[in-house]
Amino acid sequence: MGRSFDISQEERPLLSFQVITDTHITADPAHTHNVNFARALEDIHLHALDSVGIMHAGDVTDHGFPEEYEELRRLLRERGSSAADIHFTIGNHDVGLGEWRSRISRFNEATCTSGSYHDHWIEGYHFIFLGTEQGMERFCTLSEEQLAWLDEKLGEDASPVRPVFIFLHQPLKDTVAGSFEEQQWFGVTEDEELKAVLNRHPQAMLFTGHTHWELGAGHTAHNLEPGRPAMFNSASVAYLWTDEDEHKDGSQGYYVEVYSDRVLVRGRDFERGAWIEAAQFEVKLSV
Repeated sequence: MGRSFDISQEERPLLSFQVITDTHITADPAHTHNVNFARALEDIHLHALDSVGIMHAGDVTDHGFPEEYEELRRLLRERGSSAADIHFTIGNHDVGLGEWRSRISRFNEATCTSGSYHDHWIEGYHFIFLGTEQGMERFCTLSEEQLAWLDEKLGEDASPVRPVFIFLHQPLKDTVAGSFEEQQWFGVTEDEELKAVLNRHPQAMLFTGHTHWELGAGHTAHNLEPGRPAMFNSASVAYLWTDEDEHKDGSQGYYVEVYSDRVLVRGRDFERGAWIEAAQFEVKLSV
């Protein structure tokens, strides 16, 4: 469930950014997915003047086709942006079908990324992007090298009052909405190994996509107590899914605000241009 909180008109966040996922851009400029992505960009442009960037949790395109990446470029260009202005995560729809090397190469070129995983320091905060190293249809697979790299990165300048933001397309099993056994939308081959790494670093905050589960559904967030790595289902910009296991039209994501003692994760309905009251979360930082 969401947690209510007050936001002082005088207090400004130390850092703010947005999280979107599952845009599923197609080759058709008039497709609902493309229109929804354009609307989300416009909402962020209007309401996030101090944002340090948009973090995309994967499934950028619907099939990973060249013409879909051309649509990505067009949509960004028409709004005065480029792929370099967004930090991208690999999704299964981007690289899961076809020959792996050509798919990952096309993704990296279109999204200005290098390899399956990468990290960035932005205004003193660490942002880490994980990604599959094989072109699996739905799951992702993380090598021992990637997991060791993550463990090392999470230890850099570590502090319980400075969160580290991690992005991975597929959620860990039995954590957030859509990831439970009966729902079937978990998807990390090295599930236990990744959980072990995150549990050693409670300042970690993991944002995932893949399930499309609407914000405010059961288990939208997981591990909100201090001293545990928080996890968030990030819904989808293209279309949504419900606890009744049904498709739902809609477009959602997060606005994230970092303060000295807490992080606010605020669900946003891009279609309506409104906050999602049932998806307003507060993670208190250990002091």
